[in-house]
Amino acid sequence: MSDAIRVLIVDDHAVVREGLRALIGYEPGMVVVGEAADGVAAMFKARELEPDVVLLDLVMPQQDGLETIHQLQDELPDVRILVLTSYAEDDKVFAAIKSGALGYLLKDSAPDDLLKAIREVYRGQSSLHPTIARKLVREMSQPSNLPPAEDPLTPREMDVLKLVAKGLGNQEISEELVISVQTVRTHVSNILGKLHVANRTQAALFALREGIADLDDGAPD
Repeated sequence: MSDAIRVLIVDDHAVVREGLRALIGYEPGMVVVGEAADGVAAMFKARELEPDVVLLDLVMPQQDGLETIHQLQDELPDVRILVLTSYAEDDKVFAAIKSGALGYLLKDSAPDDLLKAIREVYRGQSSLHPTIARKLVREMSQPSNLPPAEDPLTPREMDVLKLVAKGLGNQEISEELVISVQTVRTHVSNILGKLHVANRTQAALFALREGIADLDDGAPD
């Protein structure tokens, strides 16, 4: 099971965690490495276990999912985040995706759809419940309120932005472009500054909006 996708389940309902553990545990190529009932415990587990995918509820005691997404992005940026929640309100959807969640599923999703989403998010692809995808496409169709970049992106920065939009982490971008991880970090920092965005996911949404990438793009094999 050395190549299995390592999943951390974060949900404040024990019965939900147990059901997810059973579902994922029977799926070849996946393993549940831990569980947590709130965002604080989730961060302890994530630091200790370094999972590939965090399956995350949004509404939890002590620390909610959105704050947990921010912390995961800051401390463990290569961990993929898949939100699994009952909430489809626009403010929660856009906040979660813009904060760094790569996938967003509702709890009425079919088991096979959840397993598929875990694989897609692990590969760096977006995985969205149809209701959420429609909301995101509608949001992206609105005029951007970002100021234009004063300096255009360089060709290399465009290369990096395309890979960021595909969900690749710094190490993967380094290997894809045959440049150092530090150089990738510098390019990403320059991209965020030029586009006036706060994080990688907002940069990815900019790339989607401008047609530089699309929701069907996946990480290279």
